[in-house]
Amino acid sequence: MARTTANGKLKLYLNQNGLKCEDIKRNGYHNKKNGPGTGVASRQPRQESFEQAPMYVAVMTYLGFGIVTLFGYLRDFLRSVGLEKCHLAQEREEQKDFVPLYQDFENFYTRNLYMRVRDNWNRPICSLPGPVFDLMERVSDDYNWTFRLTGGTIHNAINMGSYNYLGFAENNADFLKTVADKTRQYGVGVGSTRQEIGNLGIHEELEQLVANFLRVESSMTFGMGFATNSMNIPALVGKGCLILSDELNHTSLILGARLSGALIRVFKHNNMHSLEKMLREAISSGQPRTHRPWKKILIMVEGIYSMEGSLVRLPEIVALKKKYKAYLYLDEAHSIGAVGPTGRGVTELFNVNPSDVDVMMGTFTKSFGAAGGYIAGKKELVDYLRSHSHSSVYATAMSPPVTEQIIRAMKCIMGKDGSTEGIRRIHKLAENTRYFRARLKEMGFIIYGNDDSPVVPILLYMPGKVVAFAREMLERKIGVVVVGFPATPITEARARFCLSAAHTRAMLNQVLHHMNEVGDHLCLKFSQLKYSSCPNLHDETDFELVS
Repeated sequence: MARTTANGKLKLYLNQNGLKCEDIKRNGYHNKKNGPGTGVASRQPRQESFEQAPMYVAVMTYLGFGIVTLFGYLRDFLRSVGLEKCHLAQEREEQKDFVPLYQDFENFYTRNLYMRVRDNWNRPICSLPGPVFDLMERVSDDYNWTFRLTGGTIHNAINMGSYNYLGFAENNADFLKTVADKTRQYGVGVGSTRQEIGNLGIHEELEQLVANFLRVESSMTFGMGFATNSMNIPALVGKGCLILSDELNHTSLILGARLSGALIRVFKHNNMHSLEKMLREAISSGQPRTHRPWKKILIMVEGIYSMEGSLVRLPEIVALKKKYKAYLYLDEAHSIGAVGPTGRGVTELFNVNPSDVDVMMGTFTKSFGAAGGYIAGKKELVDYLRSHSHSSVYATAMSPPVTEQIIRAMKCIMGKDGSTEGIRRIHKLAENTRYFRARLKEMGFIIYGNDDSPVVPILLYMPGKVVAFAREMLERKIGVVVVGFPATPITEARARFCLSAAHTRAMLNQVLHHMNEVGDHLCLKFSQLKYSSCPNLHDETDFELVS
């Protein structure tokens, strides 16, 4: 059955199935406007589906893992008696009484399960990772322990795995002219932190542009997206503080929380009852043992969850944050640029005032075709981080060509380049997302997430089917990303598709055609739900400007 959301006394939002077709103006937008002067139709959040697989699928998945685990123990026995060569690092005999560097059980999965299917990951590419790309052919002579390149190339495979949401990972010379000019002017590296002699004018221009784009007071940028989370969270909270973290938060958020020294409690994904219960307990009980009030309570969530394709329930979380006087940290790595009528992320999508989010974080690696990240919010917050963040004080400043690429892409999105190319790409991404998700549901695949999310996880479940799916799709010249345990729950292995504005309708139709074939061939259509009660919704452009 499909899992739906509930929110107690907080405001409930109707999903798509709760709306009549005539209540939706062409493509799911209502006539009510967001506010004065926006000129954009207000919208209700789309349906978010987490359909459960039939029981036999879970049983067969566990059975499959059980079989490969038993064979793994058999192979370990053969290695221990010298009948099979062990390729992984091992302790030397003279160090057997030392504390082991390599935990045998921790490496069991790598030795006996992952290595057998390693050819489906880390594939080398030899072209621009745009909507199509070229892959270097490789083979293994020792069951994937090592690979050798054949010299051949798989040309023009459709790229369904890169986070190239708006298609700015491109090599068009006309579009990249300003990037080339800045590279000639500044070079490719700075060789210093911004607090020493690495602060360039384009860095300050970018930060002002980011603040204007997000409609906040100030922002600061960093050269690495992962470090934007992991190195800034410890500067914001510490001992005596409480972090309430969504159970599906990214590793960078988890690492930052652990490094901070704050107490961490995890609430169920997008579950407002779970979050409110923890907030109440935190307020009423205070810190362990002393019961003193918490110095800070920080709620950490993501805009789009990259493995589930789900959207944060931002209005409800903001309501809880205000009710219990907590702080909110919003990671928009996957949502900035990718959702919202003008690409300003989930705050725009849900019509939430950006000032209601205390710390706005995002990266430039997805929608902007570059690298790095940002923290944005009030000027006091940014000024504090400039002198207290390890990522600001010790990290090398962002590369000038990367900085200019972000400026170029952001100006294009905002229309400051004098064109409508940016808004066209945002609309195209939304159209592709709606179309692709709707067609997959019609075919009978179980997909997770929100209908507005360009991250589309397709549930494959069984370990053998995951491997077969990736290989079958590559044979059809389609590059996909497959993910399994321990990155996902053991019974929820999946393929993760990332839509792009650069994908044409012909490309998507080709992928869908092969998906249909492979789904039938491998018996991957597990959905028991029926869709398309309003079949024309996904055929229209997803954003409609109202005069």
